[in-house]
Amino acid sequence: MTITRRSLSKLLMASAVAPFSFQSGLAQGKRRLGLIFPVIDRGVPEEGLSLYGDQVEFLIDNVDLKTMTPEGYDSVIDDIPRKAESLANQGVEAIMVMGTSLTFYQGREFNERIVDTIRNVTGLPASTMSNGIIHGLQEVGASNVVCATAYNDEVNSRLVRFLGQHDFTVSHIQGLGIEAVDDILAVTDPQLIEFCTNVAAQSVEADAILISCGGLITLNILEPVEGNTRLPAVSSTPHALYEGAKLLGINAKVPGYGQLLAA
Repeated sequence: MTITRRSLSKLLMASAVAPFSFQSGLAQGKRRLGLIFPVIDRGVPEEGLSLYGDQVEFLIDNVDLKTMTPEGYDSVIDDIPRKAESLANQGVEAIMVMGTSLTFYQGREFNERIVDTIRNVTGLPASTMSNGIIHGLQEVGASNVVCATAYNDEVNSRLVRFLGQHDFTVSHIQGLGIEAVDDILAVTDPQLIEFCTNVAAQSVEADAILISCGGLITLNILEPVEGNTRLPAVSSTPHALYEGAKLLGINAKVPGYGQLLAA
C-alpha cells in the first residue's frame, strides 16, 4: 500500500491527539521536547519521528496562523508564551518555536526576545526554527547563501535582512510565492528538488543553500539537493529538530540526511 505525504501527515496528526496513557507508554525512557507550531492542526512532525523518534517524545501545541504575511504573524505572535507555559506544565524538558518566518520577520532582536520570554516563563531551555537555520549555516561554514523559500517577496526581503544581521551574504533568493498556509502541502518532493536546483544555479558565489519554510517537508530531499547543487543544504524543519535535540543534550547526528546531520 502506498502512503502519500498528505496521508502520512494526517496519520501523524491523529497520533498527536492519542490518549495520554498510550503516548506515555510509548515514550518511556524518552526525552520530552515541546514544539510550538504556527498552524492549528499540525501534529507530530514526520521528520522528527524519522530523526529522533527512538529517543524523543514530541509534545505539540499550536497557534492559528492563516497566512505567511507580516499581518498573519502579528495576529498570533502574542500566543507563544501561553503555549510555552502549557507545554512546560506537561513536563517537556525544552521548547522549540517551529516557525521560521514567524520568528525572523521582525529581525534578530525580536527572535532573541521570543527565546528570552519562553525561558523566563518556563525556566526551560528554548530556541526557534530561525536559530536552527542560523546555527546550521554556521556549522557548515557558510558565509554566502543562496535561498529557496516558500515565501512572497516581502517575507523574502525580511529573511535577507535577518541573515544579514547574522553576517551572512545572500547572493540570490527566490520564493514560491505561497501565502496561504494550507497551500504548502501541495508542493511535492520532485518539484522542490527542481526548484532548489534551479535557484542554486543562479549563484556562483554561494557556499550553502538555505531551504526556508517550516511547512515544506524537506528531510528526504536534502541529499538530492546537495548532490545536484554541490552545496551543503540547511533546511527549516530538519535543522530546527536538530537544534531541539541538542537542547535536550542527546546525540543529534543522524546519517543519511545531508552533510549537517551526518555523523
